[in-house]
Amino acid sequence: MIDLSNVSKRFTLHNQGGAEIPVMEGAHLSVAAGECVALTGESGAGKSTLMRMIYGNYLATSGRIKVGDVDVARAAPREIVALRREGLGYVSQFLRVLPRVPTREVVAEPLLTLGVTREAALARAETLLRRLNIPERLWSLSPTTFSGGEQQRVNIARGFAHDYPALLLDEPTASLDAMNRETVLRLIEEAKARGAAIVGIFHDAEARGRVCDREVDVSAFTPKAA
Repeated sequence: MIDLSNVSKRFTLHNQGGAEIPVMEGAHLSVAAGECVALTGESGAGKSTLMRMIYGNYLATSGRIKVGDVDVARAAPREIVALRREGLGYVSQFLRVLPRVPTREVVAEPLLTLGVTREAALARAETLLRRLNIPERLWSLSPTTFSGGEQQRVNIARGFAHDYPALLLDEPTASLDAMNRETVLRLIEEAKARGAAIVGIFHDAEARGRVCDREVDVSAFTPKAA
């Protein structure tokens, strides 16, 4: 479902005469349906860079990044937009939403974009908000007013609203209390059971050991001259 072959990345410093910094080369990764793979390595090894290339936020310098039938490394912007809408979800650590949009609408938005009826989309949003212990009195408020922990849980609810065939998870259990952490781990297990291919960054070693089938140390893809 997710397949990377010989992926490299160089950043060009345009304000420093076009100097290039190689940050990754020869990266390879294959994640099957129903499998969860953890990216490991020290800070700065390139875990987030690799995730952002899979999602299409960073353009790979070379190589192939297949998510389903789409090669993200070569896809047109409209193809990446369609992939994100239907096939590839991303749960980041930070919630980025328009101000004044109610929380229930924020979580339902991925489903509404796909043409799911408003009633069904809102029902799914409410189920997830309830599971993640967001009080009902907050559902009609903008999550921009929430605490950091509440915003993180809204972000998780939004990321799991649609049954994406592939998921990217960036520290999904960070800073959560035991009860909400357990809920998130169960959501990941449910996604695996339905066949989602998952790539994640998990600094929580216990969570990583529970939901991840194997680990890939991205330090192995650091350019030798770096």
